[in-house]
Amino acid sequence: MNDYPQVLFAGRRPGTTNFLAGYEAGGGYRGLRKALTMSPAGIRELVKAAGLRGRGGAGFPTGVKWSFFPEAPGEKYLLANGDEMEPGTYKDRQLLLADPHQLVEGMAIAAFAMQIPHGYVFLRYAYEECARNVERAIAEAEEKGYLGRNILGSGFSFELHVHRSAGRYILGEETALINGLEGRRPNPRSKPPFPAQAGLFGKPTNVNNIETYCNVPHILVNGADWYQGLSRTPEGAGTMLVGLSGHLHRTEVFELPMGIPLREVIEQVGGGVRGGRRFKACLPGGASTPFLTASQLDTPLDHVHLEQAGSRLGTAGVTVFDDTTCMVAATLNLARFFARESCGWCTPCRDGLQVVVWLLEEIEAGRGHAELLAMLRDQVRNIRGRSFCALAEGAMGPVGALLDRFGDELEDHIARGRCPLKR
Repeated sequence: MNDYPQVLFAGRRPGTTNFLAGYEAGGGYRGLRKALTMSPAGIRELVKAAGLRGRGGAGFPTGVKWSFFPEAPGEKYLLANGDEMEPGTYKDRQLLLADPHQLVEGMAIAAFAMQIPHGYVFLRYAYEECARNVERAIAEAEEKGYLGRNILGSGFSFELHVHRSAGRYILGEETALINGLEGRRPNPRSKPPFPAQAGLFGKPTNVNNIETYCNVPHILVNGADWYQGLSRTPEGAGTMLVGLSGHLHRTEVFELPMGIPLREVIEQVGGGVRGGRRFKACLPGGASTPFLTASQLDTPLDHVHLEQAGSRLGTAGVTVFDDTTCMVAATLNLARFFARESCGWCTPCRDGLQVVVWLLEEIEAGRGHAELLAMLRDQVRNIRGRSFCALAEGAMGPVGALLDRFGDELEDHIARGRCPLKR
């Protein structure tokens, strides 16, 4: 395998958790020390110049997001989104199992850059070991003066806490996460106002993904040009954690340069399709991203090129399907997940996704006909752009790609009156 740049896992021995002594030995908290010598505005500009984009799915430029935030002193909150319930996405879990101090340092820098005194790490219920790791890292950082009052004598104070969520997929949406943290039903909120104006407890709040924060210390230490130079394409910046799933020889998390071609990820990093089978399709960025086909294997994995290919980078969870896969059944499985995880707040999601599941079940079971196929197309059109948040919109990613790129399989199901791949 090629020698890929290592940034996020620098200094960690495989199979170990990097707590304070090991983290400092690898250069940990140098970024925070440097940040405290800079102005908050200077840090925000550096992150903006580096081109860091959110690693939680939407890919919004992090420095731009921080620039929207009010710098004036007051009650404000910094949140780390560790809900991570999208199928095929498990990178944040690996980060917290391996290097929890990276998150602590990244959040401390972000807090100083936006002058935020309070922070929470929001974790899904199943991430108990991750929660314990972060709590230990917080305690170690407080004892060493990296957190708490008057951090390293700078006059800036920041306290950080862990919140264990009851767990639902909708909590990955930032305003639903805020409601859940307040103890409310986790429905998404209407925007505006945006969290930067009125978030947790009605106060200005910034929410970023765990991997996003973990990039920040390295940008502070090495600079914007270095970070941009890690990417294979000028449209990207830095590295990303790519979680491989599905029909591959190696299904692990790898740190890879932004812009790496999808073909290289599958054939070299993932070891190729297992069992000598042929590649058929993949989800390039998690369960809510449209399928890509074999003709698109040379697409670079960055936000711009994947959007041009009709998909999204999302959480960089690459799930591969071999040529024995029924794409109707695979899409049905995804649709069932999204329908089950709908919070029920809006009609297109609450009712529309259930109809999509029913239509795909009928077609997969051999009871399909042309009218049902037309209804499926109508449902995709009716749901897109009409749901309250991005859950239903994301759920239509695989369904729309099934219609556009595997329409022949749908028609074959209808013509044969059964799934052609089932005996």
